[in-house]
Amino acid sequence: MSSNTLKQAAEAARNKTSTMSKQGSETVAAVGNDFLHTPLMRAALPFINGGISGMVATTVIQPVDMIKVRLQLAGEGVATGPKPTPLSVTRDILAQGKVLDLYTGLSAGLLRQAVYTTARLGFFDTFMKSLTKRAKEKGTQIGFAERASAGLAAGGIAAFVGNPADLALIRMQSDGLKPVAERKNYKSVIDALSTIVKGEGVTALWAGAAPTVVRAMSLNLGQLAFFSEAKAQLKERTTWSAKSQTLTASAIAGFFASFLSLPFDFVKTRLQKQQRGPDGKLPYKSMTDCFVKVTRQEGLTRFYRGFGTYYVRIAPHAMVTLIVVDYLGFLTK
Repeated sequence: MSSNTLKQAAEAARNKTSTMSKQGSETVAAVGNDFLHTPLMRAALPFINGGISGMVATTVIQPVDMIKVRLQLAGEGVATGPKPTPLSVTRDILAQGKVLDLYTGLSAGLLRQAVYTTARLGFFDTFMKSLTKRAKEKGTQIGFAERASAGLAAGGIAAFVGNPADLALIRMQSDGLKPVAERKNYKSVIDALSTIVKGEGVTALWAGAAPTVVRAMSLNLGQLAFFSEAKAQLKERTTWSAKSQTLTASAIAGFFASFLSLPFDFVKTRLQKQQRGPDGKLPYKSMTDCFVKVTRQEGLTRFYRGFGTYYVRIAPHAMVTLIVVDYLGFLTK
């Protein structure tokens, strides 16, 4: 056999292998693409993407959330006294332990996002798709009222489901404020949840559920509805890139989410942190009772204590969450 014939045979074999490899890659891509477009996956993806984006954001923002909770619990029951700042709270936490103490309750925070953000972003996306389809059938466009309704409903449902994880997070973050002899020293979110159930009963897992639901509804109204509206307005009125529009819309959404939800977040923290005293009574009987007592004893401005810290916690969390969920939506569309 001549050398030319051998070369031709080798070239033919290489071409055949390359063609088969290319066809194999296309087949794998097609299978993956078909899997993502199955009815089950199309319904599940908004929830999966929402959960992943929330957990990424929480990992980034957890230290700020820890400081925010400590600020809200400082000076409870008195109008005067020392006024802590984010820097003084951070300094105190670091003085008592290690830098990693700022990540106390991270496991509870991740569980909360796995439940709460998965549900709220998943339900919001599902509601918006349904509203969009209905609007197209009528030849109209979705307005702010529809976006607000979707945000309120998604936030309320998700908050109620995720309340146990939220309660565990507050208990873990506030534990360090107690005298050493009274601390529970929770090892993990599972340990916190089991301790609460053993000591206070299953229903205690939904302590503070009312302000948690109202907070989530106001937070979602500010975050999801304003984000969706701001993005639509920026797309119509500016020539900015999609990335710039998303960043700006998420910053706007973060401000409104912070302003609308902080008073409810404050009350939620107080209610979830409280435990029965020696007389067997709780400091606050309900959300309304907490609002009234704090207003009388500490003043109305106490509800907005730490607004800057709260905004620094909410706005970046909203931005990271919304940007990640937007990106995941692009990858899986």
